Amino acid sequence: MLSLRLSNEIENRLAQLAESTGRTKSFYAKEAIVKYLDEMEDTYIAINRVEKPGKRVSMEDVEAELGLED
Repeated sequence: MLSLRLSNEIENRLAQLAESTGRTKSFYAKEAIVKYLDEMEDTYIAINRVEKPGKRVSMEDVEAELGLED
């Protein structure tokens, strides 16, 4: 369970969207949170990989290991 306060503007926009589409405000709130979480998780994974790079492997090495070289 999550409780949060929205500005009047956001609350009105959310209510209008829900009413015009026949969906609930909760539906759109969940959709927005999931989308934001996906983007933020990807962002932090990318930042972590830049700050703490691991072993790099060239495409040629991968292709050779998989027997895909020409």
